[in-house]
Amino acid sequence: MTTAPWQDPALPAAARVDDLLARMTLEEKTAQLYGVWVGASTDGDGVAPHQQYMNTDYDWEELITLGLGQLTRSFGTAPVDPALGAQALARAQRRIAEAGRFGIPAIAHEECLAGFTAWGATAYPVPLAWGATFDPALVEAMAARIGRDMRSVGVHQGLAPVVDVVRDLRWGRVEETIGEDPYLVGTIGTAYVRGLESAGIVATLKHFAGYASSAGARNLAPVRAGSREFADVTLVPFEMALREGGARSVMAAYTETDGVPASADPGLLTDLLREQWGFTGTVVADYFAIDFLQTLHRVAAGPAESGHLALAAGIDVELPTVKAYGNELVAAVRAGTVPEELVDRAARRVLLQKCELGLLDEGWEPEVPQGPIDLDSAENRAVARRLAEESVVLLANPDGVLPLAPDTRIAVVGPRAADALAMLGCYSFPSHVGIQHPEVEMGIEIPTVLEALRGELPDAKVTFTEGCGVSDPDTSGFEEAVARAREADVCVAVLGDRSGLFGRGTSGEGCDVADLNLPGVQGRLLDALVGTGVPVVLVLLTGRPYALGRWAGRLGAVVQAFFPGEEGGPAVAGVLSGRVNPSGRLPVSVPRLPGGQPWTYLQPPLGLAGEVSSLDPTPLYPFGHGRSYTTFAWESFAGSGDPRIGTDGSYDVSLTVRNTGDRAGAEVVQLYLHDPVASVTRPDVRLIGYQRVELDPGEARRVTFRFHTDLSAFTDRSGRRVVEPGELELRLAASAADVRHTIRLTLTGEVREVGTDRRLRCETEISGGS
Repeated sequence: MTTAPWQDPALPAAARVDDLLARMTLEEKTAQLYGVWVGASTDGDGVAPHQQYMNTDYDWEELITLGLGQLTRSFGTAPVDPALGAQALARAQRRIAEAGRFGIPAIAHEECLAGFTAWGATAYPVPLAWGATFDPALVEAMAARIGRDMRSVGVHQGLAPVVDVVRDLRWGRVEETIGEDPYLVGTIGTAYVRGLESAGIVATLKHFAGYASSAGARNLAPVRAGSREFADVTLVPFEMALREGGARSVMAAYTETDGVPASADPGLLTDLLREQWGFTGTVVADYFAIDFLQTLHRVAAGPAESGHLALAAGIDVELPTVKAYGNELVAAVRAGTVPEELVDRAARRVLLQKCELGLLDEGWEPEVPQGPIDLDSAENRAVARRLAEESVVLLANPDGVLPLAPDTRIAVVGPRAADALAMLGCYSFPSHVGIQHPEVEMGIEIPTVLEALRGELPDAKVTFTEGCGVSDPDTSGFEEAVARAREADVCVAVLGDRSGLFGRGTSGEGCDVADLNLPGVQGRLLDALVGTGVPVVLVLLTGRPYALGRWAGRLGAVVQAFFPGEEGGPAVAGVLSGRVNPSGRLPVSVPRLPGGQPWTYLQPPLGLAGEVSSLDPTPLYPFGHGRSYTTFAWESFAGSGDPRIGTDGSYDVSLTVRNTGDRAGAEVVQLYLHDPVASVTRPDVRLIGYQRVELDPGEARRVTFRFHTDLSAFTDRSGRRVVEPGELELRLAASAADVRHTIRLTLTGEVREVGTDRRLRCETEISGGS
């Protein structure tokens, strides 16, 4: 038997794919451009919006004779034992290969935003918690474990990470983002990509681009961002994750910017992404987004026109199932209304990716693991625990109420204290899919805060009452909650969100809010508890920050956790008991007023507090803020020499961080840029570097930031990204508002235009302290 050139792994991938395409019919090429979602509900109450409009009018056996581009969510649609799921996926892949002329299997994709979205898989903290760690290496290690688990059961592509930058904290999907700063989002998102890709999983950046800038914080609302905001905030994390992380796929956003839907925008998906940035991977549609060009955006009259717009813009794969890229597209090509070259272009990209994954090799067979499969190993849980512990943010502890005494009387109150789902975001399997199958066990162990606190403090007397629900208006439980608090030495109020989908939660996709008040009557419950005079420790388990100015100075302590995953209960309890020294830092500001600061810290002068408005948007707790149970001294600050440098120059700033307390802890040193005068208005400060430093008592380490002027670049009035001469200020700080050291630089020379080869990150170095 002679091996066909397209099956020969010794040949270059491009040559193999060219040979294969020349052999394929139009129908076979088109079949590579869509996925199929087997077993998904079409009753409109599933895991994605508008599922009721799915096209299920196809015969599976007939369909796969042409081949198939992707298989949608074999594990993430309903609870399935991992071993049985792997066997079923292998059977489906073998059948696809047998049915087609070329024996090419599909790419199997799954969600993996907070862990592999499969029954029994580890539920890690949500991305907002990753941002709170300021620890890219740990996020990369987590992603590598997620990737290995996915590969072990036959999955090829993961629909993560989300590298949208939060612009309005009322948006439901804040929990899915990494934070409100493009540098933090870019560095943490890039680490996740590296980890996932290291396991051989195709990472998919989403949502490209502008999705988190929707007007009024409404899901899928039009994007109102200007061109400079788009270039300097929205796009930066995508560029970093592609250039430095090596992501091999991008998902187009649902939204439209200035009247052009992202899914029909060749300027975004082709000119920028491919021609300027040099991206060579695949662009996939968000679920039903191509159909939305007709049904929601109304820029197409039918499926064929929707398919043409998306294909011409640069979307290679229709997800989650076939509609616009199926028979309608073939008919349009046959009729001459869609150039076949567009089909060839997309099919080439899909087949190149399949070639990279080994799916075109002669003799390909699906790997079927033998025996039971553990997707929640002890090693996974250890990483999940460490990530959860590092993500918990101690916002305030003014009187040293924390850590709690080991033999104290504790009244635990609140609707989030005894609910395992309080730990999970909307893309964790139990919240995303499992909640629709109450007859099925959760599949993983998730200790609650109440259970974990009792375990942490076995000698304490712990009582519990809910007090109220998450979002219902019933206040009948207040009386008992107040009584329990009055009997205690300290009250731990565990409040927050219930994550869900499309209005079925207080946080999550489609769960946008009008203001930043705590959900339901939880704020009134907190008022009642504070009124007892007993010290109240507020513990927040949320998917977004909430306005806390109403209780400023009235609480014994405030602990913020952003859906910290299956090990979140022990992590929070460890902070309360003192076993864990909190080291998390805010990836988003915490507002003072529920409607006064829906935006983020990246504000130019007119976005800050001033005499022209009675509304003060200054946050209660700023971006980057977080307390510790130990203390740190920042010593021996120094610059590298002459502060006059060229517009293509560099400058080092260093300082020594010393742990002056009596226990080990971690400090997060943050480097901010302030541009006093520029040709367009600039954020007052913005993050350009950071370093997490772990220190034993008395230990010191020296941290050096290697600033390059590329990091000061911005988009000018003409649309060029430039470095301008003039004054700059570098600020070493413990948060955006807590500046410890400042140095002023003068950039000399001409305005310098920078391109896609510019430096995107500030390199750091840690050495032994003095």
